[in-house]
Amino acid sequence: MKVAVVGVTGLVGTRMIEVLEERNFPVTEFFPVASERSVGKKVTFRGREYTVISADEAIAAKPDLAVFSAGGGPSKELAPRFAAVGCRVVDNSSCWRMDPTKKLVVPEINADVLTADDYIIANPNCSTIQMLLPLAPLHAKYRIRRIVVSTYQSVTGSGNKAVAQMQAERAGQSWGEYKAYYPYPIDENVIPHIDVFTENGYTKEEMKMVNETHKILRDDTIGVSATTARVPVLGGHSESVNLEFEKEFELEDIRAIWENTPGVTVQDDTANNVYPMPLYSLGHDDVFVGRLRRDFSVQNGINFWCVSDNIRKGAATNAIQIAEVLLQKGFLPSE
Repeated sequence: MKVAVVGVTGLVGTRMIEVLEERNFPVTEFFPVASERSVGKKVTFRGREYTVISADEAIAAKPDLAVFSAGGGPSKELAPRFAAVGCRVVDNSSCWRMDPTKKLVVPEINADVLTADDYIIANPNCSTIQMLLPLAPLHAKYRIRRIVVSTYQSVTGSGNKAVAQMQAERAGQSWGEYKAYYPYPIDENVIPHIDVFTENGYTKEEMKMVNETHKILRDDTIGVSATTARVPVLGGHSESVNLEFEKEFELEDIRAIWENTPGVTVQDDTANNVYPMPLYSLGHDDVFVGRLRRDFSVQNGINFWCVSDNIRKGAATNAIQIAEVLLQKGFLPSE
């Protein structure tokens, strides 16, 4: 099994290496790939040091699998070139997500859509993944009519440059003394702006949550309204989710469904101040849910709070889980 990690020196690429190691993915040849400015750097995988190579070198080696976290531009150019040599590509950018010819996959929800013909597979947006993991089984039983979601997203979702900005601010540097990623200071601030604004007044991040929800759940009738914000947290996204169902429900039944949903952990004991928080999600792959309660303002409504490590389940882990499905289905070499 020849495996390439494209964008290996970034936040998500680094975590992809860790997840490949942790999940004991069967790698026999490893190709760390990054942009030209990072070629020649060293990375470590399973205790061995590797030199970062260019995409051209990796393509020439004809890997069986390439997991991408290199951004939309490089993915648009490089993913088809990897696929052309028989390589399965799992891409973490937004480039292919809404392409009708490409599958958008959260393995616990819709792994069944993957076929032998899929050579470029899209990894969903981090905020969409963590919302849909607890929603999918509820939609199957109660039919979701409407979702209203507000996100509180970590700076790690923007990459190393955003992390450096917040660290500079926390070190006491004034605005203008450091290279800023965001248009405003982020430390001690909340910026209600993730990705670019579109003509309808929503940001691309917000519209991703709308469109990806429809595609993954295979239901365009669900109403989705999203507001996404960046908060001064170093890791872990949080979301406040409001749902309106078509059918009646009992709260205990929802808890029981979540307790039996792979990848979901219930932390919902408000009497003892037990609820999900991003600080404690770091390093974990589950989506943590809590603060479950009825929404008394609508019929068949609930509110809940969910948290997940956005670099793991929201990116690296989900990508490797897709690769595991490809392996299980026989689309990758097993030996």
